[in-house]
Amino acid sequence: MEQFSEFLIPFIGLNDGTHRFDFKIDNTFFEGFDFLDFQNAQVQVDLIFEKKSTLLELNFTAKGLVTVPCDITTELFKLPIDTVFRLVVKFGPVENLDDDEILILPHGSHQIQVAQYIYEMIVLSVPQKKVHPGIAEGTLKSEVLEKLKDLQPQENTPSDGTDPRWDKLKDLLKYYIKIKSDKNGAS
Repeated sequence: MEQFSEFLIPFIGLNDGTHRFDFKIDNTFFEGFDFLDFQNAQVQVDLIFEKKSTLLELNFTAKGLVTVPCDITTELFKLPIDTVFRLVVKFGPVENLDDDEILILPHGSHQIQVAQYIYEMIVLSVPQKKVHPGIAEGTLKSEVLEKLKDLQPQENTPSDGTDPRWDKLKDLLKYYIKIKSDKNGAS
């Protein structure tokens, strides 16, 4: 993890109080995690590191852009990143990494590696379905989009807007009501 040495924060020498750290994140950062989904990444991460006598509070803020392929057209586009993450670090007899928001470091620890937290914060801020903004705006021109429009099923609804399948069901309902009224009238 030598490539992430700039993300190693030695807190033992810091005075109690608030400290600021800034990180510029690019593709080489993600390559260190073997994460190649971003074509280009330019993210600024600001960390407000508050050291208290019994715990540490880390407040991360990430803003920037990552270039990703659209899940519909595979066209590349710049996806804005704007996310925050809060981590509380406490000290105990053994290290505990089970909680997402509370980290327990062994007594006597003197530094914390924040690269993994930055990585997860940015990657998890990307939506599951990445859609080029030009699709929603109607401004994107793409062969794939045109082909998808051609393959889209055409609706066979009459001009009055009703679905003929519902008309058949309505006829069945009318028939049922007629039979029921005939039975009630005959008794």
